[in-house]
Amino acid sequence: MPFTVTGAFDDGATYTVQITGRADRPVIGSHRAAALVELHQGETVALSPTGPMATVAGGDEASVLAVLREYTNVVEDSGKAPWKARVPSR
Repeated sequence: MPFTVTGAFDDGATYTVQITGRADRPVIGSHRAAALVELHQGETVALSPTGPMATVAGGDEASVLAVLREYTNVVEDSGKAPWKARVPSR
């Protein structure tokens, strides 16, 4: 099942993309969102507000989603989540 993300850029332009998990084409549906992910490939990004950190790679769905969350206003995400936060047990 594809993972779909809907959001908006700082200038108000909206997008809806599917995170593919493919290194050659990490997102489909918005050229601008795809360019944003490509721009940040190889950088380190937090997978959640409290970490952990990961290197952005097109084939890593969690890091692609983290880029979209970091640099755009993600309004909705649906489908199979690429990464779920783990709460440590006591």
